[in-house]
Amino acid sequence: QVQLLESGGGLVQAGGSLRLSCAASGRPSSGTAMGWFRQAPGKEREFVGAISWSGVLTRYADSVKGRFTISRDNAKNTVYLQMNSLKPEDTAVYYCAAGRNYWGTRDEYDYWGQGTQVTVSS
Repeated sequence: QVQLLESGGGLVQAGGSLRLSCAASGRPSSGTAMGWFRQAPGKEREFVGAISWSGVLTRYADSVKGRFTISRDNAKNTVYLQMNSLKPEDTAVYYCAAGRNYWGTRDEYDYWGQGTQVTVSS
């Protein structure tokens, strides 16, 4: 069983930056990919980005490409989401998730955190 806990959300002005963290307990097994998703009010949860176990591979949604960066520190069982040049449309609850397939869709992720709110003011 893996438990995930996000932190680092908050209120920021447009153009600002935030760094989210996702701490995993229960020691994810080797090969576990990590993903970030977000859900805005009235919308479905959408993919933001993912990182492979080794950290070598990353992929992002087009809407955040070039602005967001995912990294991980397996020694600390922690994944990060660095968000720069934030826009009001980035406002959402951000979730991290753990899964076995780096290319997996939302439904293929096995474990989810509770989410952290990110609000970007204009």
